[in-house]
Amino acid sequence: MLQTNKERKFEILVDNVNRCNLCMRMQGRTRVLSKRNGDVNSKVIFIGEAPGRLGADQTGVPFYGDKAGQNFERLLIAAGLTRSEVFITNAVLCNPRDAKGNNSVPTKEEVRNCSFHLSILLDVIQPDLIVTLGQCALRALYMIEPHQIELRQSVGKPVKWRGYAILPMYHPGPRAAIHRSIADQKKDFSFLGEILGQGGF
Repeated sequence: MLQTNKERKFEILVDNVNRCNLCMRMQGRTRVLSKRNGDVNSKVIFIGEAPGRLGADQTGVPFYGDKAGQNFERLLIAAGLTRSEVFITNAVLCNPRDAKGNNSVPTKEEVRNCSFHLSILLDVIQPDLIVTLGQCALRALYMIEPHQIELRQSVGKPVKWRGYAILPMYHPGPRAAIHRSIADQKKDFSFLGEILGQGGF
């Protein structure tokens, strides 16, 4: 089967990501960007924080194999979506860890380094809707082009940015559930499903 121009551009991006060595503590980590992220022709892209140590760092699939992944699967169901219909990525494409080997929040520099790849990814996929999962994803978009979107004030409300529609959501990981329960997040994703069903943002 012949590759489309979009698929070829995505392959080039994946190759560049696999060669990236900008972040010192990410050396040797899985670069979680491949065909397993989803459909490059999807109209919806989800952006999380970073691959989890027990999830995507081992599986190579975003939001798969750990607690955040289990929650994300439930949320997709609430939206009436499947992985095959969407594209899923992260603000940082490698797993950041602290000195004890546990998951760590990406640094500002790490997010900035990877925002270059994210910008290219968005240009390649050209989604109608960007669903940000947590504050880190919003920060990554801000580094591409500044915006005034605040997660708490804008959760579940489509906002225009750089020709795209952004729908800010909370991250499905256990930490974020302290601020917004999974039950409330399911309601947010049900609303997402309604928006997609109506075909407008």
